[in-house]
Amino acid sequence: MFSIKDIMTTDVAFVKKDTPVYDVVAMLVEQNITGIPVVNEDMSLAGVITEKDILRLLCDKQEEYGCAEDYMSTQVFSFDLNEDVIAVCECLVNSHFRRVPIVSEGKMVGIISRRDIIKYIVEPL
Repeated sequence: MFSIKDIMTTDVAFVKKDTPVYDVVAMLVEQNITGIPVVNEDMSLAGVITEKDILRLLCDKQEEYGCAEDYMSTQVFSFDLNEDVIAVCECLVNSHFRRVPIVSEGKMVGIISRRDIIKYIVEPL
């Protein structure tokens, strides 16, 4: 039986809501990732900011570009650590999401991406 705990990445890059958006962009580029969770001070999930969200910078005519909170998506699908990994797979198959945050007791503890699941399938058990 596959377990979320066995598949998820726990060393997850994240930003806080007040992180300047240009710092977010730098993190995405430096870490070669396409999205990053945004957390509150207590590590509860506030949203996710993706490359698609960042593209709005090109349309933004303001002098100041703001912070992660100004660009993040707040309608975020997340899964509890104890949920069935099949539910995660179904979500990733039936949506445009590339990754979903994993929470435990309301706090972010990891992330599962499409690639994480694929890598887990091919690893010897």
